Amino acid sequence: MKLINFLHNNSEKYGVLKPTGVIDLKKLIGDKYPTLLSLLKGNALSVAREYQYNATDISFDDIIYLPVINNPTKIICAGMNYADKRIEFNESNPAPTLFVRFADSQTGHNNPVLKPFNSSEFDYEGELAVIIGQHCFHVNATDALNYVAGYSCYMDGSVRDWQHSWYTAGKNWPSTGAFGPNLTTCDEIPNPQRLNLRTLLNGRIVQSDNTANMIHRVADLIAYISTFTPLSAGDVILTGSPGGVGKKQIPPLFLQPGDVIEVEIECIGKLTNTVSEVWLVDEVKTVA
Repeated sequence: MKLINFLHNNSEKYGVLKPTGVIDLKKLIGDKYPTLLSLLKGNALSVAREYQYNATDISFDDIIYLPVINNPTKIICAGMNYADKRIEFNESNPAPTLFVRFADSQTGHNNPVLKPFNSSEFDYEGELAVIIGQHCFHVNATDALNYVAGYSCYMDGSVRDWQHSWYTAGKNWPSTGAFGPNLTTCDEIPNPQRLNLRTLLNGRIVQSDNTANMIHRVADLIAYISTFTPLSAGDVILTGSPGGVGKKQIPPLFLQPGDVIEVEIECIGKLTNTVSEVWLVDEVKTVA
């Protein structure tokens, strides 16, 4: 089952994504679960599944995609998690490289990602996103995937000239992280370590790898992170991007206004965004 979070007639809704449109779950179960996040917190994916074969009632033309989870309590990111990426950045520390992204730095599928005007090094990073489905703390790696609701695509945009020995300032500009288009539930992805991942810039493949090549696997990341912080339903873990980022291309290949960036992951879908440049604070509100 594929679930999306979206705006329809200026109202936030969520539903089941089908080839012909969207099944509006807010209309069907919104009295008890008004948002996708509340559905996850209620451990109620089984309730949504009861309606997954209904006829669609909203056209794609009538929606604006939101981030799959637009207000998670935590977004924890794992960097340097593919062998090629570690080689590119000369990373040798065996421990997971972790940092945080703020919820208000996200945007959805088919929305602009915003290149800060005072950056000349806005970079792409295609990643597998893990959405936690229920509270967990101190879980073992052998049990960790039981706490996952599903998976999605993420474009973890990096403002490299603000990203030095720490990552926060380079990862949290408005609408630099794109999340979507959908959450694909775990029953469709029994093994998250067998997924092909590609990032395309203006139709050209710039990153290509398989999640089998992660240094720290999804289950291990959940176990490691849940050792020091509780994870709640709707929390998001970004699992790192493969090699091929723009900073390490020769010559460097950074995002420019008008570029189309796509992150495509097997069994999940394709996240598509166009790059816009923002100059003023008021423009962020308008474009985002």
